[in-house]
Amino acid sequence: MTAARTAAGVLVLAVLAAAAPSVRAAGWRELAPGLELGSFALPGGEASDGEPLHVVRLDPERWELVLLNASAPGEGEAHSARDWCRLKGMVAAVNASMYQADRLSSVSLMRTRTHVNNAYVSPDNTVLAFDRRDAGVPHVRIIDRTCEDFAAAAARYGTLVQSIRMVSCDRRNTWEPQARRTSAAAIGVDGSGRVLMIHCRKPLPTHDLVEHLLALPLDLAQAMYGEGGYQAQLYVGVGRQEFQFGGGFEDGRRPGDPDRQAWPLPNVVAARPR
Repeated sequence: MTAARTAAGVLVLAVLAAAAPSVRAAGWRELAPGLELGSFALPGGEASDGEPLHVVRLDPERWELVLLNASAPGEGEAHSARDWCRLKGMVAAVNASMYQADRLSSVSLMRTRTHVNNAYVSPDNTVLAFDRRDAGVPHVRIIDRTCEDFAAAAARYGTLVQSIRMVSCDRRNTWEPQARRTSAAAIGVDGSGRVLMIHCRKPLPTHDLVEHLLALPLDLAQAMYGEGGYQAQLYVGVGRQEFQFGGGFEDGRRPGDPDRQAWPLPNVVAARPR
């Protein structure tokens, strides 16, 4: 979704890696120590009905987050979440945030220690922070600008990604009710500080999705929006275990035929072994 933050009919691309093992049973499966893939039923369906919600859960003590940008020096090209991982040796990736019409720049603040994708601090209230500068803070956290001193907190991290708040610092749903339904990708942290890469392929109003996330056994502490529509992607691959999830249109249409191609993303949050 571009800076306009609207798309006429957004929703989901289906599980894109047809050869990947299916994720059927509800709950968690361990892919590697500290790396799990969760599959959970959505309202009105079972986890086995082809429309579960998927979550990659990472222990930040074992797995390091990395921001990958097509705008970074030596890059210049967007890739699907899976291709970013394959090119850069990552095991998981999800949309970092929405991006502008140039198909490179994030809508809001996005930077690493060595590259600034967008220096603009927008009114959005959440900032994902990682690559800590000192050992006195968690490896990964979501800064809520309504609850703390953003400048002081941000100064302790090398990488910052700003986006729309979904779950506040007091675990409150901050999204207003709406009629529009979309697929969605999001990033959260749980009560133990683990990272949650979230993907919902089923079209839902975002407010309703947040309510469902809070009700699931995720111990969701905070979350921010990554992307909606067929751009929304989640990938995880360890050894022969490979899963890729993407978006499409609310009426079930997919963009193009052959349509098993994931949308190229300019910015992803990815993970690799620490």
